[in-house]
Amino acid sequence: MFVDSHCHLVFPELRERLPEIRAAMAQAQVSAALCISTRVEEIEQVVALAETDPQWWASAGVHPDTEGETEPDEALLLRWAAHPKVIAIGETGLDYYRLNGRSIADMAWQRERFRVHIRAGQATDLPLVIHTRQASEDTLALLREAASAGQPAPRGVFHCFTETMDVARAALDLGFLISFSGILTFRNAEDLRDVARYVPLDRCLIETDSPYLAPVPFRGKTNTPALVPHVAAELARQKQCSVEQVADATRVNFERLFGVSVAPVSNEDQGTPA
Repeated sequence: MFVDSHCHLVFPELRERLPEIRAAMAQAQVSAALCISTRVEEIEQVVALAETDPQWWASAGVHPDTEGETEPDEALLLRWAAHPKVIAIGETGLDYYRLNGRSIADMAWQRERFRVHIRAGQATDLPLVIHTRQASEDTLALLREAASAGQPAPRGVFHCFTETMDVARAALDLGFLISFSGILTFRNAEDLRDVARYVPLDRCLIETDSPYLAPVPFRGKTNTPALVPHVAAELARQKQCSVEQVADATRVNFERLFGVSVAPVSNEDQGTPA
């Protein structure tokens, strides 16, 4: 029984294929999924999708690399956080990959957006879904800043982890979990596999980040939650344990972090994908 802790089922590549995706998930024993929002206008869509399945949940947040869109404020995030299907704030964080001639100082708007999400997470005790790309130093600094400000320390997960061992240690020290995606299966990802061997299994999650980052042997194809067992299999190889152990541990970790209970796939849900 697997859980996809991060997917984008309202993206155009997937939203027209939901019956097929549901069937494929059931066949692959993928019981649950967290559907992530990336824009203010997308939150309602993600929540509506989560309402169609008792084993699908939603997040509320705006991706750090989304520019020229409606800017979230704390009140908006708190309002959505009150919805019973919303179990996380994000995805949020920092992304300095596309500076386009700007300096790090010019990205102050991203840092303020991140602070808004952090405050919403602290106010609601919902975990943060952290995205960080070429910005780990500032990402960690803002989390530490929030943890020392007299409020509850932020908690959550560093999703689709691709950072260094030092960043993994720092994230773990802050109490965060680490989520591995299909990148773990890529041939050139040996440094990431080193991190996977290091992170304790009780601090790991698995995800697809679908429709992107399909694991080997599906690399380059459209990803779906049904492929998350391939991530689990690679993590099991690195941990030198069974896939079942990885599936059970990451499910328990998901339940503990997000405060939900994951039910097994029922027999009637299993079938051949359309």
